[in-house]
Order: sequence, then structure tokens, then C-alpha cells
Amino acid sequence: MSTEQHDPDTYGRELARIGHHQSEATGARITVFQALAAVGIPPEQADEIVSKLEAGAVAGAHTWISESSPPHRSDPQFEGGWFAGVRDAASHLLRIADTTATTQRGLAASSALLLAHPRQPASPAPTPPAQEPAPALDTKKVLAAAQRCTWALAGPDDLLGPEASDEILAAALGAVREDEKAGYPERLEAFAEQHRARLEELLRTYGPGSAPASHGRYMLAGRPESLIICERMEVAPFLLRSRWDEVLEAVLLDDLEFAWGPRTRLSR
Repeated sequence: MSTEQHDPDTYGRELARIGHHQSEATGARITVFQALAAVGIPPEQADEIVSKLEAGAVAGAHTWISESSPPHRSDPQFEGGWFAGVRDAASHLLRIADTTATTQRGLAASSALLLAHPRQPASPAPTPPAQEPAPALDTKKVLAAAQRCTWALAGPDDLLGPEASDEILAAALGAVREDEKAGYPERLEAFAEQHRARLEELLRTYGPGSAPASHGRYMLAGRPESLIICERMEVAPFLLRSRWDEVLEAVLLDDLEFAWGPRTRLSR
């Protein structure tokens, strides 16, 4: 079995390629929905058609994985581990194909609304009365609250670093609405206390030192700002996703979303 250390540069290039394919897929899906709508296919049927196509693509990956073989003349123990891993990966892909074929609904309607929105004529709106500006969000105070909660939950050895990444923190806090800024650090601490057991399980299963983390995934688990991201997943998932996609790779958020399991799941 290979003992080669994980190369961050290689993983970064892989993330870029994954992000590119996801972006291309989103554009292609919208194009297909437009074409189906143009010939009179209703949104519900369009969702079913596209879901079947995407499930078929996953099923193709299942076939490719299932038919793969270990290197020629491999050690028998290596071959046993290889085939066990292939079975696990193939079973997971099959579950993804089943889910993709049956649960993806509402995408055609959402795409139509998204495309129609810019074409709507802007109607003049009355000038709103002057309001007091919302208090600025104290980034340092929020981060300090997240660090306190994360240390309390994970222990100092589980943190990936003493400072949160500026880009990650900016994307997470960008999803805090104006009316939520006042008292947000206290709200974050209350969220951590309410979900303490769930956060502990996330860190234990996906955080630093876990088996998934050893493969270079779930890089956000265990970071202080991951607490902010989880809280935003519960409160403003769509806003978080839109802010995130502007500046960061989707796979980072997708991994944490999978580990957290929010009520509204936005990753594909």
C-alpha cells in the first residue's frame, strides 16, 4: 500500500478541476432546461429527464470503478484491500445514483426563475425613510467566540491553525445578514452550546486525525470558522452558498455540508 504523503499542491489542482467541472455542469444543466422548456416540456418532466441523465453518469462511474483491477502482480494482501475499497466506492456511487434519480426536483423551475429575473423591468420604488445604519460586525470578536467554542469542543490539538483564513472567514461572515449582526458572537456561542454533541461528533468523525481527513478531505472540519459555517448552514444556507461560490472552491463547503448534514443540502 502506498505511503506517499499528501501533496497540497496536487490537491489544490484537483479542487480547481473539480470546481471547473461543477461550473460547467451547472451551465450545461441550465442549457438543457432551456431547450426542454422551448419545446414545451413542463418543469416536472424536465427534472425527471435531467435526473436520469445525471444518475446514468454516476452509474457509468460505478461500472468503471467496479471493473478496475489492482496493478499486475500485486501482493495478495494489497489485492484484498484494493477489491474491498472498490466494493465500498462502488456501493457509495450506487447510492448516489439512486438518490440522484429520485430526489432532484424543482431544479427546472428554479433555473427558469433565475434566468427570468434579470429580464424583469425594474419598477420604481419609493424612497425608503432614513434608517440608522446597522452596527458593523466585529470580526475579531466573532472569531474569538468561534475559537473559544472550537477549543472547548475539540481540544487545542485538533485546530489546523491559530488564525482563520481571511477568505474563508469573509465568505462565512458575508452570509450574516444586516439584522443579525448585533449580538452575533453571542448567538454563535448559543448555537455551539445547543449543538455541542453534534459538533463533537463532526470533529471526531471528520476532523484532524480522522480517516477522511488523512486523505486530504474535510479541510474545514476543526477550524474555528467552521462553527460559523455550520451555523449559517442552518440559518441562511442559500446566502452562504452564494457568498462562498464567489470566492472559494465549492468542494470545501460541500465536504463540510456532508459532514454536518444540514436540513437544506445545496451540494450536488
